[in-house]
Amino acid sequence: MRIARFSTDEGMAFGVVEENTIAVVAPHPFGELTFTGQRLPLADVRLLAPILPSKIIAIGKNYAEHAREMGGEPPAEPVLFSKPSTAVIGPGENIAYPEKLSERVDYEGELAVVIGRLVRELPASRAAEAILGYTVANDVTARDLQQRDGQWTRAKGFDTFCPLGPWIETEVDPADLAITTTVNGEVRQDARTSQLQHDIPSLVAYVSQVMTLLPGDVILTGTPAGVGPLEVGDEVTVTVEGVGALTNRVVSRD
Repeated sequence: MRIARFSTDEGMAFGVVEENTIAVVAPHPFGELTFTGQRLPLADVRLLAPILPSKIIAIGKNYAEHAREMGGEPPAEPVLFSKPSTAVIGPGENIAYPEKLSERVDYEGELAVVIGRLVRELPASRAAEAILGYTVANDVTARDLQQRDGQWTRAKGFDTFCPLGPWIETEVDPADLAITTTVNGEVRQDARTSQLQHDIPSLVAYVSQVMTLLPGDVILTGTPAGVGPLEVGDEVTVTVEGVGALTNRVVSRD
């Protein structure tokens, strides 16, 4: 099932995408879905980021080859950092390049986990109980600021630096999915989620030992090797097998 968040002239709502239509649900997608009976042509709605999370927890260096391309070895434990909810944009929205502050902005294609209920200190064996589904993410990063600051808050936290979408897929097995990133149609990242150093149940459990996870929270599971720079005018697409494709264009913020 593909759960989307969308807007029309009448406002914002959630719905289930079924071929070329969207069946509206209310008031939210958590718990048992309540369908309103309204069905709209998919072409007549604008897809938004599928969720506006209270928090976004991301995992650094979770693919071995990416850790090595960044000059290190894969860490023994997951490396956690956060992105603000104000960084979230949806499919088709623009990534704003902050040219006055950064000279190197990179794409980082990722599989994202969407939490479906409140959990705390959850064992990995029960992680599936906490997961609503999966979406596609781009952990956009001002690489020069990341290196200069020695920590990642500013580099990862600019407005528009967390594209999510196009929807939440609830029925995919995330253990071994192809993940690719293209820039202007050229493949830059090509990997599988089976290469994750720390798998998704382990990540959900690990994060939940630190902080309470709320419905709608998002965990970014890490990016594979092949990260690289974006330029103003580029079109970047992250595709996760069985989930969907997320496309955004880069524009100047200044």
